[in-house]
Amino acid sequence: MLTILATLIALSVLILIHEFGHFFAAKSVDIAAPRFSLGLGPRVAGFKWGETDFVISAIPLGGYVKMAGMEDDEGMEALEGGEAAPPVDPARTFDAKPLWARAWVISAGVIMNLLFALLANIVLAAAQGEPYVAETRLAPITTVGGSAAQVAQIPMGARVTTVAGRPVASYDEMIRALEAAPAGPVALGLENRPAVTLTVPPPGASRDTLLGVLRPLSDPVLGRIEPDYPAAAAGLRPGDRIVSVDGVAVATWPQVVERVRASPGKPLALVVERGGERRPVTLTPRAEQERGATVGKIGASELPQIAYRRLGFGAALGVGWEQTVRMVELLLTTLRDLFTGALSPRNLGGLLAIGEASGQSAEEGPFTYLSFLAFLSVNLAVLNLLPIPILDGGHLMFLAIEAVRGRPLSLEARIRLSHLGLIIVVGLMLWANGNDVVRLVERYMGR
Repeated sequence: MLTILATLIALSVLILIHEFGHFFAAKSVDIAAPRFSLGLGPRVAGFKWGETDFVISAIPLGGYVKMAGMEDDEGMEALEGGEAAPPVDPARTFDAKPLWARAWVISAGVIMNLLFALLANIVLAAAQGEPYVAETRLAPITTVGGSAAQVAQIPMGARVTTVAGRPVASYDEMIRALEAAPAGPVALGLENRPAVTLTVPPPGASRDTLLGVLRPLSDPVLGRIEPDYPAAAAGLRPGDRIVSVDGVAVATWPQVVERVRASPGKPLALVVERGGERRPVTLTPRAEQERGATVGKIGASELPQIAYRRLGFGAALGVGWEQTVRMVELLLTTLRDLFTGALSPRNLGGLLAIGEASGQSAEEGPFTYLSFLAFLSVNLAVLNLLPIPILDGGHLMFLAIEAVRGRPLSLEARIRLSHLGLIIVVGLMLWANGNDVVRLVERYMGR
């Protein structure tokens, strides 16, 4: 019930925010908006305020603002159950407005979703504080080649005290110092040990890889368990401590990660401690492609070592902004990897995946749920900007073509392209939801 409720709240709130953006923008430039619908299809309930009928519709998927002159009236009326649209002054139709006004109306939904994410992240920063990893002891991952191989000279558990002579008090400070360092040798001061010099590559993928293998030391205790991966199928739970992997004792989380990644498709014998009792568990890491290499994954993350630093209002604004930008960058990187093939389309998730994530985040508390809503709102904004007809990005593409040509595409051309866009969007939805079904079947088959 919590998962269903959390999912309904998430989708309803974000759709309402998106459509309210369109509605507000339409009203601001005097475009008639006879209908504001949460859901699709015939009216189930609602009320009328001014010229606009605010309704909950029969099909609980999406929502829309019906603006005069923007849609194929016959198709929309059929979708709404045959309700005829009231006559509207031609000067108040969408197509009668200047290009800038139409672009503003189309963009407003995306803008509202991004503003919601920004506001949510600011609230989180002000209420929780800035998250950081206080640990400065390192457990470097030594199985990566190239410039990252040099981290093998850092002893397991060594505590970093300085970077290039400057003191660091947390893992985050250490990483920021290395990100800002010029390419070349950088000295890491270690507590009660000789200093280590790393050759830092220029900014880019190589430096990101080097920083990525400088993992903070953490206990091999499980945090989140993904429901469709081997860890869940084997019955592992959050809070379980992994004692050994294939007979080799492990004392840190990165040691577990190294052995799992090195065993794609190969059974692993674990010893897990739960409630003071040890029990054997056997599972087979799923083989997945990552940056051109095949690695093993079990769908489990470490128990977070996050602490929070109290922030003033001004600092909370900055942290909220940075977090929102990181969310946008993460989604753009994911889309890039999907288009280039670096990320398998099997990773796309649909309504079931959203539901599971909603339920998990709600179980972890209001702060985690609000963070999830912010990320989902960014997803809705960025995906709506894809240049696919029927999406906001497709309508903006039509307006860009009109700006270049000096006249709009014909109504017939827009309708044909919108039909094509509908086919693409429905196909993506079927694929994503099909992935959910496949993962669900695999989970119950014990894969």
